[in-house]
Amino acid sequence: MRTPKNPAELGFNRYDAPRLKKALKRAAHRRLFQRMQAVLWVAQGHAISEVAALTSVSVQTVYNWLKRYLERHQVGTLVDAPRSGRPWAATGITTARILHQLQRNPLRLGYRTTVWSVQLLADHLSRQYHDPINPHTLRRRMKGMGLRCKRPRYFYEEKAPHRAQKKGPLSAV
Repeated sequence: MRTPKNPAELGFNRYDAPRLKKALKRAAHRRLFQRMQAVLWVAQGHAISEVAALTSVSVQTVYNWLKRYLERHQVGTLVDAPRSGRPWAATGITTARILHQLQRNPLRLGYRTTVWSVQLLADHLSRQYHDPINPHTLRRRMKGMGLRCKRPRYFYEEKAPHRAQKKGPLSAV
């Protein structure tokens, strides 16, 4: 059976614990906070298996974090590396562009309506800026800007022909 190593045997020096405590106060992301906390606990003398159980990760993951930190003794090595994946949708359509188009009258732009719907605005922005945007994405961005999306209500302007019958006879005042 292996005996747990103390922090000095792992490669920690006397500056590591204070450095990690200071950085822990400034951590902005949950994953970075979790990594710094795990490395700090190991630097303070906790067993790696105990730290793995406390952080709900595997022992190998804790060893990987320790290796990354102990290579340079810098907290920045624990930051997530950029990952490949699908690019952000509609990066060319900014908040300012959405607000600018919302101020315009769709009727004057050639549409057969006087109010913007999310679908219509998404189609217009996609054509205008040559950057496709999904209506769901647009709705989420507008909500983040504090705007509310409502469906337009259409109503007839002319009164019903038999409205007088519905109202009843006029009474003298």
